[in-house]
Amino acid sequence: MKLHKSTVLVGSILTLLAVLTSCRQTPPAAPVSAETLREIPSPAARDSGEPNLAVGPSGEIYLSWIETMESGEPALKFAVLKNEKWSAAQIIASGEQMVVNIADFPSLLPLGGGVLAAHWTTFVPQSEGYNVNIAFSRDDGRTWNKPLVPHRDRTPVEHGFVSMIPATGGGVGVIWLDSRKLSKKNASAESSGDVAMMYTSVGLDGKLRPEVSIDNRVCECCQPAAVLTASGILAAYRDRTDQEIRDISVVQFEENKWSKPKNVFADQWKINACPVNGPAIASHENHVAVAWFTAANDQPKVEVAFSNDSGNTFGTPVQADDGNPAGRVGVAVLDSGSAVVSWVVRGEQSVQVRTRRIDQDGVRHPSLTIGTTNSGNFPRVKRSGDSVLFTWTERSKDQVLVSALDFKKN
Repeated sequence: MKLHKSTVLVGSILTLLAVLTSCRQTPPAAPVSAETLREIPSPAARDSGEPNLAVGPSGEIYLSWIETMESGEPALKFAVLKNEKWSAAQIIASGEQMVVNIADFPSLLPLGGGVLAAHWTTFVPQSEGYNVNIAFSRDDGRTWNKPLVPHRDRTPVEHGFVSMIPATGGGVGVIWLDSRKLSKKNASAESSGDVAMMYTSVGLDGKLRPEVSIDNRVCECCQPAAVLTASGILAAYRDRTDQEIRDISVVQFEENKWSKPKNVFADQWKINACPVNGPAIASHENHVAVAWFTAANDQPKVEVAFSNDSGNTFGTPVQADDGNPAGRVGVAVLDSGSAVVSWVVRGEQSVQVRTRRIDQDGVRHPSLTIGTTNSGNFPRVKRSGDSVLFTWTERSKDQVLVSALDFKKN
């Protein structure tokens, strides 16, 4: 599958980080594990990738992915897992203009009542830019309306790294990274190199609501993530200061406005290039967990921080990995507020997807290997009921796979 040239940076930076080792002390692992790992047969064929997961109102699991068709063109597909069986795979969109990028992948969001929203990106003709596409289905994905572009600038630059959440009043809220300041038309001496994180909402009727900038200067290719909490939308992303400190910040959307960003934790990671390693966020009631990768002080590690007040405050982070992580994190939150964190480890023989449950008091349960993956792949994680599901692109088969971690008691 062809990749957009912006992904070339992934391999070089992750290779650099892989040679670093972590010396931070971590809490002792819990002596007993109550998890059962099982594989779920995948509905995706060979030559598939860019997987993503979503959970429907009744706990059903939606898997989306990009698959190469016989024509050689990429197609965005999805299937639904109900009662341990996948539905037939359906096509959302296809065509040679679709961007296939391991770090900037499509998503699907079930809104209830048979309504689905999907996003993907397409190349801008005769340029190096690409646009975000948003489409809705009102019949469980059998048909889709004509996609619309949520950003209004129409500059031929990169718009992507999308996170979708249900919007107040219906439709979807859309967060994306926006490079319009990189265009010659919009360039200025003060901000010509800045990428912003933008937001708008789209009604089911296709009406675009106001477009706003959440943060005018963020890390340019680290995926943001957003969830709904009791207080509204909470988004996590890799910020970027004038001194090139790229730590994780959160913002809240309350009363139709975004709060000022605040650090989850001040790692003070100074890096002069984007590490292509965004945070992950998950919530359950007032419990929130944010997981991220950092290599501050040349010590790569995966961290997770907890909040019990819908993200207003966070405790001291706990290191999740066992050493030598490459990042690309995922997280899910259990009823107890414990977090299930996933990450990627670059070993001598293979690249592994690992996971571990971490309790709010810092107790770390034994880590598990979920599978092997391709270099640069971004596994995804979602919780449904008493199970946490993982999806990734398996290394040897070049195929999207799915596994579930079942918990006896949360």
